[in-house]
Amino acid sequence: MQSYILNMNNENKLAIMLCTYNGDEYLREQIDSIISQEYDDWFLFVSDDGSNDTTLEILNEYQRALGQEKLIIVQGPKKGFAANFMNVMKNIPGDFGYYAFCDQDDIWLKDKLSTAVKVLKRDGASTKPQVYCSRTTLVDENNNIIGESPLFCKKPNLRNALVQSIAGGNTMVLNRQAFNIVKCTPEECDIVSHDWWVYILICAANGVVIYDPESKIRYRQHTKNLVGSNTGWMARCLRLKGLLKGKLKGWNQKNINALSHMDKFISGDNKDILNRFIVGRDSGFFKRSYILLKLRLYRQTLVGSIALILAILLNKI
Repeated sequence: MQSYILNMNNENKLAIMLCTYNGDEYLREQIDSIISQEYDDWFLFVSDDGSNDTTLEILNEYQRALGQEKLIIVQGPKKGFAANFMNVMKNIPGDFGYYAFCDQDDIWLKDKLSTAVKVLKRDGASTKPQVYCSRTTLVDENNNIIGESPLFCKKPNLRNALVQSIAGGNTMVLNRQAFNIVKCTPEECDIVSHDWWVYILICAANGVVIYDPESKIRYRQHTKNLVGSNTGWMARCLRLKGLLKGKLKGWNQKNINALSHMDKFISGDNKDILNRFIVGRDSGFFKRSYILLKLRLYRQTLVGSIALILAILLNKI
């Protein structure tokens, strides 16, 4: 498989990374939306994490129809969704032009990939790591629209990435340079989520993260979601409750631990930001408040910004 792909001219070829686990209910609709893409120079890599429903039967059916060189199936590590996404990255050659994450239960609009590739080609030099991401349209189990993800207007950078994930992995498309940085993440790193990790790491590596305010995906909300939407007041209350219990602090520590393994990719100015963030978190009330507030960390919304200040003051960051 790898020898076939590596012998091709891959500058415009796109690898789709789909992770599955007992996803037979909506999987066909997701794959059909991939097949219907305007941008058709793609290859689908699937990492199945031990499904015991008909997921593998469905995948094998599509593989027979598309061919084993167009749809490649690998075995997942059975360590959760984040580890599964990191696993599929390890099984893909690093010379494709672009790489897109994919969930098992969403629906892609026809121009999802073509828009992302067009933006990545337009918005920077080919040697710079870049990530495209976007807003999402929320739908219910029957594909009825129920809302939109929050619209974020502040510029993505490390000061935001350290304290907030702004886009789902299902919206992300990475260029080759960004992918090969993320792929170097050691297996022992305990990643909170692959999308937040991509945002933090590419910002730390002085890359470019481009947020599209226009949704190109229908993000399905249902009872079997491994990761659901973070919208609505109920979600905000749950996040605040989690913050007060120290959940954000635990996540931040995991991200810091993972970044310590990626030091060679982090630029000088961003190393300074990260070091001040670490020192501030480990300091007493007055020093912590001074360092972290002066660092100008920020979240995308007013409510989020207030919660961030509260986390700093209560030593929950």
